[in-house]
Amino acid sequence: MPRTTTQFFVPPSTYDAAPRPVSAHGTTIRYSDGTTRLDGIAGLWNVPLGYGHRGVADAVHAALLDASYLTHFRATHAWADRAGSALLEVAGPRHYNRVLHSTSGSAALDSVVKLVRQYQLLRERTNHRRLIVALKGSYHGTTMGAMALTGEDLGQRAYAVDTRLVRHVDHQHPQELRDLLAREGERVAAIVIEPVQGSGTVVVGEGFLAAVEEGRREHGYLVVADEVATGFGRTGRMFSSQGWSEQPDLLITSKGLTNGTQAASAVLMSQHVSQVLDESDSPFMHGETQAGAPAACAAILATIEAFREEGVLDRGAQVAARLDTALLDLAEQTGATTTGKGCFRSLVLPDLDGQDATELVSRCRRAGAVVQPGPSCIQLVPSLIYAEDQLDSLLDRVGNAVLEFASHRPARVA
Repeated sequence: MPRTTTQFFVPPSTYDAAPRPVSAHGTTIRYSDGTTRLDGIAGLWNVPLGYGHRGVADAVHAALLDASYLTHFRATHAWADRAGSALLEVAGPRHYNRVLHSTSGSAALDSVVKLVRQYQLLRERTNHRRLIVALKGSYHGTTMGAMALTGEDLGQRAYAVDTRLVRHVDHQHPQELRDLLAREGERVAAIVIEPVQGSGTVVVGEGFLAAVEEGRREHGYLVVADEVATGFGRTGRMFSSQGWSEQPDLLITSKGLTNGTQAASAVLMSQHVSQVLDESDSPFMHGETQAGAPAACAAILATIEAFREEGVLDRGAQVAARLDTALLDLAEQTGATTTGKGCFRSLVLPDLDGQDATELVSRCRRAGAVVQPGPSCIQLVPSLIYAEDQLDSLLDRVGNAVLEFASHRPARVA
């Protein structure tokens, strides 16, 4: 097959290395060579309801016939209003009261960079507060703004990404944040946090969150929860930050938002953020042609309805419990450790380098299971609706591949 399509994060020499997926149903993917695999990463963590959910598909179809396109430029429309209201209801209408529609997690992060600076400018009438703090090891996307926030090396220097107004701190050492705020707290516009970091599924702990809340009260910056990955039941609650002792000022959601069917994301604003914009009657200079299109909004509404009507959060809790048992068992047998929360998990193997992780992922695929490599780990991020027998089969396939890999892996020289 000709190399007509660019593949992300891999060199062109590998483009033709594997059979192409040709269809996907439920939790199973079929490939061009006739093989099938159980999906252990829910697409790209964005298919919580499984592939081909009829309610979402029918809703998108109906929207395309009713209103194939409507714009947000200097206007809005009924589809966007309904989707926004539904999002506010599940996130917390007493805290959030406005939605900004976007097309991807990266694009939403770019809009937030502008939004927090505009908020601080309107609130303080000065451009002094423009720094944004993010976390070391974080992943926020690959557009220029989101890439600047990302705390892992994605080639920012090669792409000349401007990071001069971004600072990164280690969430496992809250004192780093306190020291930064002691130096530059009056210049900080916002701090952006993944409740569970996508790279390695590392949970941000209560000690760091307490330091963030202390700093917000003292310095007046905004707290942004990047829930692109953790939203829509991925870690147990509808949104992971709903378990924080104090709620964020802005919440970003994307992956599970439309069950992977539409290019969509959303930024939820707390009431005091929208109030500052309203009192200044200040327009937000941002726009994306496909943001909040009717089909995307229909998918949002249908996904939220499915979560409610099909008990998806409870089903996800059952999947998480079985996942936890299987990963702990594997860890005991291999000397590995586990990280993450809910259905957002990693198995961390000692001294696992990038080449080893790629080999282990390949072994899992040959065993009929799709997993994802991470830093010194493989990641399991399954759909929330896995049937018990299929989940057991997925975990057996992954477990056998891990044990086979561990048994053939050469001993490391100290």
